[in-house]
Amino acid sequence: MRHIRNFSIIAHIDHGKSTLADRFLEITHTIEQRKMREQVLDSMDLERERGITIKMQPVRMHYSYRRAPSATVAEGALLEDYELNLIDTPGHIDFSYEVSRALTAVEGTILLVDATQGVQAQTLTTLRSARELGLVIVPAISKIDSPLANVDDVTAQVAKLLEIDPATILFCSGKTGEGVEALLQAVIERVPPPREEIGKASANLASQLPRALIFDFQYSDHQGVIVFLRLFEGVIKKGDALEFAASDKKFVALEVGTFSPKPTPRAELGSGSIGYVVTGIKEPGFARVGDTIHARGSNSLPLAGYAEPRPVVWASVYPESQDDFTALRQALTRLRLSDSSLSFEEESSGMLGRGFRCGLLGMLHLEIVTERLRREANLSLVVTTPTITYEVELKSGERVSVYSPPQFPEYGDIAKVWEPYVAAEILVPAEYVGPVTPLLYEHEAVIESTENFSEGRLIIKVVMPLRELMRNFFDKMKSVTQGYASISYDLRELREAEVARLDLLVADEPVAAFTRIVAKHRAYEEAVAAVEKLYKILPRQLFTTKIQGQALGRILSSKTLSAMSKDVTQHMYGGDITRKMKLREKQKKGKKRMLNRGRVNIPEEVFLKMVKSDA
Repeated sequence: MRHIRNFSIIAHIDHGKSTLADRFLEITHTIEQRKMREQVLDSMDLERERGITIKMQPVRMHYSYRRAPSATVAEGALLEDYELNLIDTPGHIDFSYEVSRALTAVEGTILLVDATQGVQAQTLTTLRSARELGLVIVPAISKIDSPLANVDDVTAQVAKLLEIDPATILFCSGKTGEGVEALLQAVIERVPPPREEIGKASANLASQLPRALIFDFQYSDHQGVIVFLRLFEGVIKKGDALEFAASDKKFVALEVGTFSPKPTPRAELGSGSIGYVVTGIKEPGFARVGDTIHARGSNSLPLAGYAEPRPVVWASVYPESQDDFTALRQALTRLRLSDSSLSFEEESSGMLGRGFRCGLLGMLHLEIVTERLRREANLSLVVTTPTITYEVELKSGERVSVYSPPQFPEYGDIAKVWEPYVAAEILVPAEYVGPVTPLLYEHEAVIESTENFSEGRLIIKVVMPLRELMRNFFDKMKSVTQGYASISYDLRELREAEVARLDLLVADEPVAAFTRIVAKHRAYEEAVAAVEKLYKILPRQLFTTKIQGQALGRILSSKTLSAMSKDVTQHMYGGDITRKMKLREKQKKGKKRMLNRGRVNIPEEVFLKMVKSDA
């Protein structure tokens, strides 16, 4: 195993991680030059369009490295072949769970920092995770070819952050390839080879049996569940009898292989390697991220896995046509097999019909999931306003968890409400502290401390409601700092909250998709803004439509959308005026009947525009 190196790249979003991975693939000749393209490891169209990594992707590379000559080793024997297993990880904070799983499967990581942007808040969070796992950190500064690069300042930031000699930091450009091969060689020199993780209770025989940690999996209609794993002990070959430690589900390895970067069958997977195993299992629920695969009947101890992902926001997803309900269920189930941080359960709404309540890691995660459902399953969807989980104590003494705004109790039934808080770190240039401070006040953030991070940059540590963080806080912070601020956060305890349910009524009927939870002191402002927005985008109906915002037990805002106008007498030329009057009176009575019995047709694009905040 001494010629194996398992490593990942951690970086803030848009710091050149995927471009650097492309250069690694070129240098190691993993992909033929004629087949190279940008963002090779970003396999989804959505990733390539947005220029971000959503799913972590492992790849196996081979590299021949000539070590520096020594007095005891002949120079002709210095060329050695190495197996390099890279796991490319996302950079956005919503996908930090993907990063945590990748870090557990490797011994080292490249900490990549953009020379034009410097260290970002998300970099600090991911770095802490890597250090807690005891990984070797290989610092590198990217985009050194950019005319905007501030290499000296960023070098000082990284050296201070890691408490290292600046001479140990490497410099590279994924665009031009400068310094990339030296970085790859530094990984070989600095990252240790894998060690076998022998359980304390394992006998000598058991220590030779395979034991592997599942860090991801996907589903194939033909092959069933395909698990992605890091093998810590033993060897896995095609035909081996294996089982999942948690579920005791037994299976036979139908195929084993590695990623180059496409799945490539191999004769076997050896200890320390990263690869995949085709299980043939077609029932859901047996494969779990963080579970251990071992030899059937083995008494070896399970490997340390991962914490279960906790949903940060919730949103309901309904098919625009109820005929597509089964298709939506199937699409979510399939998506869950490739996105273990997604959770969902069935629910129903009087106006929207049957749908699913989805738990997600953040607003970008919600956007990605709904877009994948539309593209991959060709579904038209209605998505409700995202919310978080609240603990509500009713006046009856009962305490309930509420993660759907329409299920939030009536104003008069509530005794107390608790909501989750977050501890956030905001990395911001000193000159923008002025504009940032009122924004923090607006979003109920309490500043705990402020410290200098580097010359001209501060870290502001705040505690704030998760509800306010999700209220477009990221975009507003980027706006007031001209894009220079970055944010990372961790969930904290529940605290008492002053919130209420805001309903939007259309033609006296509450629309569940528009219901949201708002701060009591902002209820009137939110009601006015929501009614005004819906008034502008809702198509006119054949009858007069009233739009109202209701909260705190009363109507706070109201507007009336006039009916579509049509001249029913336009076909008449001349004649007695009473004929025209009769037709107009008939039209008036018809609209009155529709007002009493008609239903408002709300198009999908209206729901989408209402969910997307303008604030």
